[in-house]
Amino acid sequence: MAVLDRIREEMKRALKEGAREKVSILRYALSALQNREKELGRSLEDKEAHQVLRTLIKKGREAAEKFRQGGREDLAQKEEQEIGILESFLPKPLTEEELGRIIDQAIKEVQAQGPKDLGKVMKVVMPQVTGRAEGQAVSALVKRKLEALSP
Repeated sequence: MAVLDRIREEMKRALKEGAREKVSILRYALSALQNREKELGRSLEDKEAHQVLRTLIKKGREAAEKFRQGGREDLAQKEEQEIGILESFLPKPLTEEELGRIIDQAIKEVQAQGPKDLGKVMKVVMPQVTGRAEGQAVSALVKRKLEALSP
């Protein structure tokens, strides 16, 4: 089932259950997704919908951090609950072990010799892990593996 459809179904269920906070965050997500569809002038693919949700999650994490800095733990926890709801619509993240295997395969594929081949390896790895691993974490792991290769 498409991400938008899953969110709509979950919103209907939350409305029936009377879960107002959950309905609120799902409406927010649905609105952001529909706005993105209007910008593009077409229906979103799941990868595009996941990217919109990741953006909302990132904003939520930043807001939670700001609330903590301002001494508002209650609002920070509310943001984190909302993040949890949004994350449930994203694909399961890769474990470090799974990511390591993908990187090792890419290193063999491009015949990487060391850190200078970071770009080549990233070019092969990123399309495979987009949406399931953060770019910074991928880059750091690729760098470590490439540094271990160099004499």
